[in-house]
Amino acid sequence: MPQPPSHLRIGQLAERTGRSIYAIRWYEAQGLVPGVVRNASGHRVYSEQHVNWLVLMDRLRRTGMSIAEMRGYTRLVQQGRSTLSQRREQLRAHREKVRRSIAEWTAALELLDGKIDFYGQWLETGHRPPELPAMPSRKPRNRKATP
Repeated sequence: MPQPPSHLRIGQLAERTGRSIYAIRWYEAQGLVPGVVRNASGHRVYSEQHVNWLVLMDRLRRTGMSIAEMRGYTRLVQQGRSTLSQRREQLRAHREKVRRSIAEWTAALELLDGKIDFYGQWLETGHRPPELPAMPSRKPRNRKATP
């Protein structure tokens, strides 16, 4: 299997990440792509690390991390090893938010599945089935006390 090039142009980075050139430039303008250098001709040069970084940024965004939080994470990365604990904690906190979201989406999916089955039974029998039990109300989220 051929090795990926170590120096990528923006078009190659776009192809590798599935992002448009405009999206990559937007991420850069937002301060979300650290370590971009330019070659002697002034063109941006990217590496395999940028491919991985953009995949991470995309996943964080898709899982609800705000741009401000992503900027903060990026700044921590740029500060080096001294911020490893802070980065880990930020990602742990985000993971918990993602887990809560997954639980909420799972409950919503179960309700949808039940409703689809309800209509399926009605269509098959010609009679309205008994109403589905209501979804339990959401429990209040555990919020950490702020000092």
